[in-house]
Amino acid sequence: MTTEQNIRRIAIFGSTGSIGTQALDVIAANPDKFSAEVLTAKDNEELLIQQALKFSPNIVVIGDEKKYLKVKEALSAKSIKVFTGEKALEEVAAMDCYDLMLAAIVGYAGLKPTLNAIQNGKAVALANKETLVVAGDIVMRKAVEKRVPVIPVDSEHSAIFQCLVGETRNPIEKVILTASGGPFLGRKPNFLVNVKKEHALQHPNWNMGVKVTIDSATLMNKGLEMIEAKWLFNLKPEKIQVLIHPQSIIHSMVQFEDGSIKAQMGLPDMRLPIQYALAFPKRIRNDFPRYDFKKISTLNFEEPDMKTFRNLALAMESLHKGGNLPCIMNAANEIAVYAFLRNRIGFLDMTDVIEKTMQKVPYISKPSLEEYFESDGEARTYAADIIHL
Repeated sequence: MTTEQNIRRIAIFGSTGSIGTQALDVIAANPDKFSAEVLTAKDNEELLIQQALKFSPNIVVIGDEKKYLKVKEALSAKSIKVFTGEKALEEVAAMDCYDLMLAAIVGYAGLKPTLNAIQNGKAVALANKETLVVAGDIVMRKAVEKRVPVIPVDSEHSAIFQCLVGETRNPIEKVILTASGGPFLGRKPNFLVNVKKEHALQHPNWNMGVKVTIDSATLMNKGLEMIEAKWLFNLKPEKIQVLIHPQSIIHSMVQFEDGSIKAQMGLPDMRLPIQYALAFPKRIRNDFPRYDFKKISTLNFEEPDMKTFRNLALAMESLHKGGNLPCIMNAANEIAVYAFLRNRIGFLDMTDVIEKTMQKVPYISKPSLEEYFESDGEARTYAADIIHL
């Protein structure tokens, strides 16, 4: 759906993060195709103000209520509506002033705005994997009910999505999610016990936000992506496989029942899946760097080391058991990553926090939305108590 001028109006929920800033690069490069109608940020008011002055959105939302006046005053010369707080995020998501939501708020906080957008019949470009990890059954059921497209932005899920175009009636034998392996590929626990956040934030291939970068270093990111793939593509857990692929050129693959495998390839650049999601079903020209087969001679693949990187094993356990377990695991992981980034716990301690929380918080096989919210809160409280936050 687009406006009369044929410009697709984009609402970027999480505009100051890694995905949001790259999405604005795509919008800036294609002013005849996109406009930024809504920009939201949690607490980075300086960047939000800069973005609003450049893109002149209809609405901005600053999550931190203490920063509302600063944002409002900085934008007073413009006819931009300024709102603040968690409730404002949810209310703006339900408005009719945009065509497509880019859901790029990090973590559990992205769930309610995304659900509201879907409830209001808005297309969603989904960069927030936790929304489906926490409540994938409810989100995708609502999307089907409202006939709303959910277009993945994660490079791996975008790859699968692209491989499935034109294959609607052909059964999938399995999908293969690729992982770079992160900065500690091949390392063992005796090395990882001394890892600090500075080391873990040095991803070899991708430019991402801090939460996703730490999740990539622990392989939790790949576990979250397995759960996301289950809901996005309506897959049984046994049809989802993970392979380590250090070069990050093949972003994921789909194997069909005749044995044929489709792979989507390209240089590791998040602007490409972002642009694909914003413009879908069209592909549009860009000047991004191209992959050159003459320059890279080998592409390697190996099984993930789940004895060392146990977060992936925990995620797979929650994928297979289902219910509220992925929600519990995700909440504990968010608290553990928060603590690690503040030097409160070690790299390997994150896994222990997640495992203990998964064992402690009561399991519910078919939770309601309210029970998901309760499980999330309980898991966060328990994980924080373990760490003494």
